[in-house]
Amino acid sequence: MARAAVCSAGSWGTAVAKILGDAGGDVIVHARRPEIVDAINTGHRNLVYWPDVELPPSVAATTDPAAALDSADYLVLSIPAQTLRANLAAWAPHIGPDTVVVSLMKGIERDTGLRATQVIAEVAGVSADRVAVLSGPNLAREVMAGQPAAATVACPDEEAARRFQTACHTSYFRPYTSTDVIGCELGGAVKNVIAVAAGVASGMGLGDNAVAILIARGLAEAIRLGTAMGADPATLSGLAGLGDLVATCTSPLSRNRTFGARVGSGLTVDQAAATGQTTEGVKSAEAILGLARVHDVEMPITGVVSALLHGNVTLDEAAAALMQRPPKPER
Repeated sequence: MARAAVCSAGSWGTAVAKILGDAGGDVIVHARRPEIVDAINTGHRNLVYWPDVELPPSVAATTDPAAALDSADYLVLSIPAQTLRANLAAWAPHIGPDTVVVSLMKGIERDTGLRATQVIAEVAGVSADRVAVLSGPNLAREVMAGQPAAATVACPDEEAARRFQTACHTSYFRPYTSTDVIGCELGGAVKNVIAVAAGVASGMGLGDNAVAILIARGLAEAIRLGTAMGADPATLSGLAGLGDLVATCTSPLSRNRTFGARVGSGLTVDQAAATGQTTEGVKSAEAILGLARVHDVEMPITGVVSALLHGNVTLDEAAAALMQRPPKPER
């Protein structure tokens, strides 16, 4: 029986805790709020995020990170990418020498341009072969409902990836393995920015053709950047790339698409963000564009989204900027 510590008790973190519990694992969720801990321990429910879903009996919770990480085979990190560094600094002293750290984060650190696994290695002093990524088309509400889902587990250590694959394999959740950490992380980060663009197009009433264009050309941007940074292009065409991109750009359950749709309908960026839900595409757009500049990669959709978020272009100017680009071969 695998023992996993899940930090923290947000929407997706709770969903992954449920997956691990359903797969037969012993799971401890770290939450800051005592009321969440009490509700999970006494009623097997996260009343803040998923009050209507019962968690497996093997899922418990604590406010003490040391207790959560005690003898843990896995530390599963599900927090906003921009708060990873500060939170991990507090948790790092409790990480065991053999614990595998699994990132669920789909963003790029703004100040440094680092991927989550790079931040983990730097802050926690964990070797790269003990840092994994779980990424794919995983809308949390569907996962919590037990609807079919799949993801990629990427780790430089293939055996570590296979072990975590077993730890999160259930009747409704099918994980695949990979060693391409860079591809999985970039696929998850770039798709959030493209989903914002797809939401804007939908909010403006530009039609399904426009969304399809953004998905296809957004995938091309992810592949260009990923290839330049050492990723396998096939990864970006798989679950952690295309799969996640399609789900996030088309589903009303997607936070980034929903944010974009609110902007496209005429709300300001601040008004669209007033839901309080983390939208990694908003936080990471400028950092991803910075990576594109460093690696001399053209990412016009990402550039327009960044400009729109910073108020440098209007909605109409953003649409025109993409449609009026000089014609060129598709590849």
